[in-house]
Amino acid sequence: MTETDMPGAPVGTGPGWAARLAGQGWFHRLCARVPGLRQIAQAEGAALFEVVSGFVRSQALLALVELRVLHRLAEGAADTATLARMAGVPGDRMQILAQAGAGLRLMKQRRGQWQLTTRGAAFLAVPGLEGMVRHHPVLYRDLVDPVAFFRGETQPELAGFWPYVFGGGDAATAARYSRLMAESQALVAEDTLRLVSLRGVSHLIDVGGGTGAFLSAVAMAHPALRLTLFDLPVVVAGARVPPQVAVVPGSFRQDPLPRGADAISLVRVLYDHADATVAGLLSACHAALPPGGRLIVSEPMSGGTQPDPATDVYFAVYTLAMQTGRTRSATEIVALMQTAGFRVNSGAKTLRPFVTSVLVGRRDEIPHGKVSN
Repeated sequence: MTETDMPGAPVGTGPGWAARLAGQGWFHRLCARVPGLRQIAQAEGAALFEVVSGFVRSQALLALVELRVLHRLAEGAADTATLARMAGVPGDRMQILAQAGAGLRLMKQRRGQWQLTTRGAAFLAVPGLEGMVRHHPVLYRDLVDPVAFFRGETQPELAGFWPYVFGGGDAATAARYSRLMAESQALVAEDTLRLVSLRGVSHLIDVGGGTGAFLSAVAMAHPALRLTLFDLPVVVAGARVPPQVAVVPGSFRQDPLPRGADAISLVRVLYDHADATVAGLLSACHAALPPGGRLIVSEPMSGGTQPDPATDVYFAVYTLAMQTGRTRSATEIVALMQTAGFRVNSGAKTLRPFVTSVLVGRRDEIPHGKVSN
């Protein structure tokens, strides 16, 4: 029986019975005394405190990264005094930071020596994580007054980090963006290629592909595949791609997409842009593909009616601060793809929603603007 099934519980008129019960002090006192309920209450309490302490956790992680504590431990175990000298931090403060790192399960102490845990070693090894953490202070500064931020009363600093989205920015700005994207693209490429079959594809165009990190991964997995990189001239100027990748500079806002491919990929592109721009881009992809051609969309997606903590908290707020696009649900993206004339046979596939989710559509023969069924 669900909350809305309870007798006398009006639908959509306030908290359900479980939420009303959880809001009663006497119920919490009862839970503390009853086995079974006690464990549930403890787990819920821990989860709530994790939410409350989230910012401090992320700042402790940033300090561990910037002070290169984890990097030092990757070289071997060290005591607190050694870490303090290396980082230029007073010993008592380093002890607190190290304890925080242990609380995050990134390091542990054994016989007076700190060492990396499996999670800490993985953090250093996973491509893009360290770069993402170093980039976060920009977002944190934008959220210093979260009420004003959500009211739209601030001018986010993050919006100035991505002027390329509007076709602006110089070579230095493009290089800064490209480095951040390339660092995290390895995981995205890995998950995308695991979820998408390129069997039968002879030529893939990656639109908005930056400096070619995704296509470089595709080239390794499919050496016989013909590949084309399409992005702004200032961006592709820094491309370092295998010989089989043709580089075509251009803007999908102003220029037609290259023709001749039987597949187009949009990897972390749509959530950078507003709905009107996305609709125009999808229509351009439809026009550039032959009948039956594939469109691959890979990016973090909102959970929609089942909000996801990674995408609906992190990515949705991030794209809001960017002021250029938004994090959409799979249902929303499917609707946009269908309107552009693509047939999408399945919902979003994902192994790690905090990395990416994938949708694949095929070009229909239906007139543009009609929705396929």
